[in-house]
Amino acid sequence: MYNRLLSKPLEGEHSFFLFGPRGTGKTSWLKMKVPGALYFDLLNQDLFFELLKHPHAIETMIPKGFKEWIILDEVQKIPELLNEVHRMIETHRYKFILTGSSARTLKRKGVNLLAGRALYYKMFPLTALELGADFQLEQSLKKGQLPTVHTKQVNCKEYLNAYIHVYLREEVMQEGLTRNAGAFAKFLEVASFSQGSLLNMTEIARETSIERKTVEEYFQVTEDLLLSYRLPVFSKRAKRKMVTHSKFYYFDVGVYRALRPMGPFDSPEEAEGPALESLVFQELQAMNHYFDLGYTLYFWRTVDKLEVDFILYGPKGLVAIEVKRSKKIHAEDLKAMKAFKSDYPMAKLFLFYGGSERLYFDDIQAIPFVEALKTLPELLS
Repeated sequence: MYNRLLSKPLEGEHSFFLFGPRGTGKTSWLKMKVPGALYFDLLNQDLFFELLKHPHAIETMIPKGFKEWIILDEVQKIPELLNEVHRMIETHRYKFILTGSSARTLKRKGVNLLAGRALYYKMFPLTALELGADFQLEQSLKKGQLPTVHTKQVNCKEYLNAYIHVYLREEVMQEGLTRNAGAFAKFLEVASFSQGSLLNMTEIARETSIERKTVEEYFQVTEDLLLSYRLPVFSKRAKRKMVTHSKFYYFDVGVYRALRPMGPFDSPEEAEGPALESLVFQELQAMNHYFDLGYTLYFWRTVDKLEVDFILYGPKGLVAIEVKRSKKIHAEDLKAMKAFKSDYPMAKLFLFYGGSERLYFDDIQAIPFVEALKTLPELLS
């Protein structure tokens, strides 16, 4: 068990939601951190059907006067339980941990009932800081950073393929999010070619032979299942004409690599470039959340194709980050960063690259990948 950076939820006595995709380690972390908790697993079929029929029965399963944490795992399976949770927090002062791997159902039913009574946290795949000495950049770029892929007993390729099928079967089909599993599976594959790129819904609809409206719905499904994110363009006080489309990322580089088909005409660079950018993106998300940095993440791209991979904007300031695979930095690599700096003089500029030494180009710091990922909280503070 790796020590996770998420610690704040358990420091207080306030009930909270803990969301994150399946396999990020929510349940294992909670069982280690709160061994005295009362644990209800809604993936247990007997318990699921009992509480589905009689949500109020949850109260009879809790000893009167219980003072420890009460965990409802995968609470989105029975949204009606939130009514009971709300009532028991008010009447018995119970403290709940409500985990979920899908925000979709809770968005539609009842999550507002706990407004002000339950905090909200997320768990991400492992980070370079959490992996410590076990972090190997090339391995993370191939297999990702879900905890299970870092156990020696697991075949990573088989695990990631099974992971995708479990989501298709258990989350998508059981919740009735789509009636056509085959079309959705094809969509997931085709969407992988958009990893780290501007989204073109019309093109994806053409490639999948699926109606554009359905493609848009599928993207929303993957976001609600916490499988993917759309990164908006940074256009605040823009001095140049900006693109309008968002960029797309699957939440874990290993899941992306498992979904991305590779044939004899595909060069390794076609998958590895987006993989490197994806790894940085998931690390930025995790550090921003775990250290409560308060940034909103964007990218910056002008219509004449000047692009900076990541822009972080928030109370701590404005940060621009460019990601380059190469071990050497050329003047062309700095062009977009300098243009951004001319438009936003207050910005801090970083270039994460494949070299081994920190370099300085006026206001731009070039930092080797591993060093950059392991010092992200300091860089962003």
